[in-house]
Amino acid sequence: MKRLENKVALITGAANGMGEATARLFIDEGGKVVLGDIEDERGRALAEQLGEAATFIHLDVATASDWAAAVATAETIYGKLDILVNNAGAYVATRLQDSSEAEFDLLVAVNQRSVFLGMKIAAPALARAGSGSIVNISSSGGLRGGPGMINYRAVKWAVRGLTRSAAHDLGADGIRVNSIHPGPIQTRMIAAGNSAELNEMMVQRTLLKRLGEPIEVARATLFLASDEASYITGAEVVVDGGLSA
Repeated sequence: MKRLENKVALITGAANGMGEATARLFIDEGGKVVLGDIEDERGRALAEQLGEAATFIHLDVATASDWAAAVATAETIYGKLDILVNNAGAYVATRLQDSSEAEFDLLVAVNQRSVFLGMKIAAPALARAGSGSIVNISSSGGLRGGPGMINYRAVKWAVRGLTRSAAHDLGADGIRVNSIHPGPIQTRMIAAGNSAELNEMMVQRTLLKRLGEPIEVARATLFLASDEASYITGAEVVVDGGLSA
């Protein structure tokens, strides 16, 4: 039996990168997936490619009404919701001296408010399914301080707090809540957000001397989403090539 047989997942930021890799892997493991993203054209094309096991919906993760529609889509089309993956994110690397209120507000909305809204709005549906798994994608940058990423690090630290606190609040409903902390992963976001020099510096700081691949994060997400992790909640899984070791 496949690991996500008869499971339904909602994945944000699903049109590319780690979200796309996670959606493909979940379907390979027998799951049904609602793909949430603001990239409508790319998301619809991916859903068409993946077939009946996938449905795309426009989802601005900072907007409560979009979240409500996404959860309703999962229950209407597939009958329930078992898994939420809060993967959508924004990335800007700046020092405190150079950062702006607008940058801070953007990162809070996309990386922090989104996790709060997603968990709050999806939790009743997960409870109706009888149990559930929430996987929040944080960052290895949320495990420590460092130069040049103050706003990004701050909101990824916040995801840790949201995850651990939600694990307490939702455990009685059989809902597990865990976080994953990727390091430098080969995605469009990191390619656009960093200079080649900064990416190379991060590569050299890893123990494995390379960028990670989206599928490597997706595999960790699959484990936490599946019943193989049935006694794991409030935990943090680091996928960073040893960057934070």
